[in-house]
Amino acid sequence: MANTLQHEAVLPLWDKRPEGTPVDLTPMVDERSKNLFRPDRALTGIVEPSLTAWVPERPNGASIIIAPGGSYRRVVLDKEGIEIAKALAPLGVTSFLLTYRLPGEGHANRADAPLADAQRAMRLVRRHANEWGLDPERIGFLGFSAAGHIGASLATGYNRELYEADGTEQAVSARPDFVALVYPVVTMQDNSVHEGSRTALLGDSPTPQQKSNHSPEEHVTAGTPEVFLVLADDDPSVPPANAIAFYNALHAAGVKTELHIFRDGGHGFGISGASGKPVSGWPLLLADWMVQIGVMSE
Repeated sequence: MANTLQHEAVLPLWDKRPEGTPVDLTPMVDERSKNLFRPDRALTGIVEPSLTAWVPERPNGASIIIAPGGSYRRVVLDKEGIEIAKALAPLGVTSFLLTYRLPGEGHANRADAPLADAQRAMRLVRRHANEWGLDPERIGFLGFSAAGHIGASLATGYNRELYEADGTEQAVSARPDFVALVYPVVTMQDNSVHEGSRTALLGDSPTPQQKSNHSPEEHVTAGTPEVFLVLADDDPSVPPANAIAFYNALHAAGVKTELHIFRDGGHGFGISGASGKPVSGWPLLLADWMVQIGVMSE
């Protein structure tokens, strides 16, 4: 892999197809939009997870890995991907758009594959940060919807050994310096679960142990990084109790956290879908929070 980071450079996460990837899996992009000028693409059949770098004109050294959602059944490329990178670019933030393995597509390590990809992505960015002019201590993770579960899992399980890493990589931390979650899926427990995401991740009949193992709110420690949470109270898809439970666990562990719940916004608002509503200001709130925690200067 070349070490030179360029605008929209695609960086494979793995040197070859991850072990246990189905041989007959084929990448497909589905255009779901009915508006010719507003694309809404969804990617499935992910066999080669990757990061796509979006480098701003005046990078400030801060970087963030952006993981779009899609119920763990697809990766939404536009409204929770490139739109977000474009919004962060004027702030000087270098974005890395993550495509990750989808657990329901037949991968051998189904429930851990997305988190393993997130760990690898974090180590990849941190390992090459100095070469790319980035600060290795200002690398964040931004997850939407089901990828909010990836972000919460990474925040609490960054040190889980999910794949075999060589000595050089093992020495690089997969812990994000900060985490932002937008209308996130978090829990796998029955009371507030997003059924579609859980079924894709754990199958139709997960055991109580599986539910617990993959509920990040049950694994928060004092070492969990600071978290920013934003969602709408009228979310019809993912119960707001997901983010609230994670906030409560973080607060109880003494992890500084910021939570924003808007009256209106629904689910999947991203940036363009939030237009004309108070929730549209969430990227500015995120930027203010990043200044507050020392990731960016004003």
